[in-house]
Amino acid sequence: MKFNTKYHGEIDYKEEDIITFKKGMPGFENLKKFILFDIEENEVFKILHSIEDENIGFIVVSPFYVMKDYEFDLDDEKLKSLNVKTPDNVTVYNTVTLNSKPEDITANLRAPIIINNIEHLGEQIILDKDEYKIKYPLFKLN
Repeated sequence: MKFNTKYHGEIDYKEEDIITFKKGMPGFENLKKFILFDIEENEVFKILHSIEDENIGFIVVSPFYVMKDYEFDLDDEKLKSLNVKTPDNVTVYNTVTLNSKPEDITANLRAPIIINNIEHLGEQIILDKDEYKIKYPLFKLN
């Protein structure tokens, strides 16, 4: 299948590439179906894009790129809602806020996006951990 995005052109994807967010994403609760794809010539960032709205996509990054000891627990309710059987089936991403000044580019470590890669289910959750900032600097420039 093909999907035209506003900023990334035409994207090819398969039915099994669709990740369903039963609750949508915060602020975009009406959008339930997303695909995840690489940004050309960039190993660090990906795009999580709605296939229901060509204008809505999020730049995401692995939290382990940002903070090597990033960790949290999913409660039983989240594990059940995402149908998680083993941690190996889960990938975690954080949204990125861009800025023309590299030192002002941030990742939202407080609200990780959890994706069950086997069941193709996703959800963004809010952590109750003060050490994980909403605007954590992605690059520390001296």
